[in-house]
Amino acid sequence: MTTRSQSEADKVAAAGFAEVYQPVKPYLDDLDGFLQSQVTELEPEIQEHVRYVFGHSGKRLRPMLVAYSGWEGPRADSREHLIKLGSVIELVHLATLVHDDILDEADTRHRQETAAKKFGPAAAVLIGDVLFSHALKLAAEFDTNEVCRSVAQATARVCAGEIAQTYQRGEVNYSREFYFRVIQLKTAELFEVACRLGAKVAGYPVAFSEAAGLFGRHVGIAYQIFDDLVDLYANESMIGKTLGTDLDKGKFTLPLLLLLEKLPPEERECLIARFKAGDKSVAAEFTKRLHDFPIFEEVVATFEDQLAKATDAVAPFEALPPVAAMQKIAELVRAQLGRIQ
Repeated sequence: MTTRSQSEADKVAAAGFAEVYQPVKPYLDDLDGFLQSQVTELEPEIQEHVRYVFGHSGKRLRPMLVAYSGWEGPRADSREHLIKLGSVIELVHLATLVHDDILDEADTRHRQETAAKKFGPAAAVLIGDVLFSHALKLAAEFDTNEVCRSVAQATARVCAGEIAQTYQRGEVNYSREFYFRVIQLKTAELFEVACRLGAKVAGYPVAFSEAAGLFGRHVGIAYQIFDDLVDLYANESMIGKTLGTDLDKGKFTLPLLLLLEKLPPEERECLIARFKAGDKSVAAEFTKRLHDFPIFEEVVATFEDQLAKATDAVAPFEALPPVAAMQKIAELVRAQLGRIQ
């Protein structure tokens, strides 16, 4: 790992985000207005809870992917469709975060209390269900059933990924294939759908919408790899969410899988046996041993490979307006890495 000051890294990441954010700020402002307008369509008993979730929702990266994938689309009413589609994707994403925080017993996200912490886990389950349901209602309002079908399938796949990971906890699966399968379902699925449907509802050809979907898939995988690095290497006050939850909850992410491959067999078996026996102190030993090998660098190389695959996917369509803008999204994801290096 290289060393840089936190302020320097934050400035680089902020500059990258600003470059990507400013062109779509009017879109995101309208999207936020649309989401707030949807609160009044919900039952009064749930409105306060949903407003709280909307108020702590992060950078809106997935709606940004929708906007950029449909950038200057040929369809006359593409902006209206992109705002509604971005809202659908964001609702599904927020619902998954609410439920994930319950499963992970996380107290903070974006430097604020999670819905589970503020309202209790039982209420948070229902808040997530409301968000899922309203997303599907909006998806059903498009003039093609492909949007609703794709969003429903993506939602099911995200949940399947969480189930696979949850039931795997404590089993210590050494398979990289299993790891990438889970992050494809849990994270990359929504990125892929956001990009593919963004291009489609804006009126772009099927070939480009499929390429945009591949772009989203690989960016999503890279983003999850980054998140795995954050959980093990970042500073909690810098990132603004509860860290160290992956290993505590039995999630063996890519850095940990690489570590297990590198440890001497006797040490590896001993640590795994202690982990399976519920020894809480073993997490600190895993974390300490991460720094004894070039694991960070290996994971970063995988991260970079996924971003390269993303940009390659849309390169043949460079003449279309969305492509240059989408490449900036990939650079934004890359810039975030500087915050933990």
